[in-house]
Amino acid sequence: MRRERLIRERRERRALRVRKRVRGDAERPRLSVFRSHRHIYAQLIDDGVGKTICASSSRVVCGEYGGTVEHAGKVGTDLAEKAKALSITKVRFDRGRYRFHGRVKALAEAARKSGLEF
Repeated sequence: MRRERLIRERRERRALRVRKRVRGDAERPRLSVFRSHRHIYAQLIDDGVGKTICASSSRVVCGEYGGTVEHAGKVGTDLAEKAKALSITKVRFDRGRYRFHGRVKALAEAARKSGLEF
């Protein structure tokens, strides 16, 4: 029980370390990434208002299982297309508590390739 609490607290501290430097606004929303075991989720957030502008996930884009690097790339492309439709081209990338490699990196590179700047 105590070990689980320590692990949760460490995760929260890692996320806060990144988020204290990354703030989104109307001009440059924050691209936040959440990675679970089976799926990956990304959303654009305007922190000034506290609203999600648009979102994408491997559940929607890929179906039942979306835990691969290829699926993460599809999510990044889908989110960039939705952002372009809303005339958003510049974002701030928030990797959260995750390292910038694997699925998180694939999502970011696909979003960059599809026209988002960060």
